[in-house]
Amino acid sequence: MTPESILIVTTGGTIDKVYFDAKSEFEVGQSVVADLLSQAHVTAQFDVCEVMRKDSLELDDADRDQIKAAIEAREHRCVVVTHGTDTMVETAQVLSQLTDRTIVLTGALQPARFAQTDALFNVGMAFAAAQSLQAGVYIAMNGQLFDAANVRKDRAANRFVALDGDQG
Repeated sequence: MTPESILIVTTGGTIDKVYFDAKSEFEVGQSVVADLLSQAHVTAQFDVCEVMRKDSLELDDADRDQIKAAIEAREHRCVVVTHGTDTMVETAQVLSQLTDRTIVLTGALQPARFAQTDALFNVGMAFAAAQSLQAGVYIAMNGQLFDAANVRKDRAANRFVALDGDQG
């Protein structure tokens, strides 16, 4: 690890869901984020740290503390967290206690393994944002960057929106 490398923390969520057959439900599988970055020909250094493989609706306070501890244990100043979209904002609130880093949470509305997914775009945007934004916690979704303290998921529209109507 070098201080310039970007830490990718994986927690599960739709981005890593796997579908086995027509009679099964989705399950969170092994993270594909390193493969996504490889497909995009990313040459910047990064380290992947898998913290858990959970749907974000299953995350609790102990899980959020575990994510925070995993980031605190590393020297990286630029961090991307892949996370399920349903409780991404709640985890971002916990991570906002880490004021000395740039942390960008992202995920997908369709699994990365699907042909028509937003995963590659969102991960790429988060990866770039982590390198260019000031210290703070952000969410990169739907082609926008949001201040994590000023965003919510609009489930009806299936996208993230700023609380005050402004982009973060």
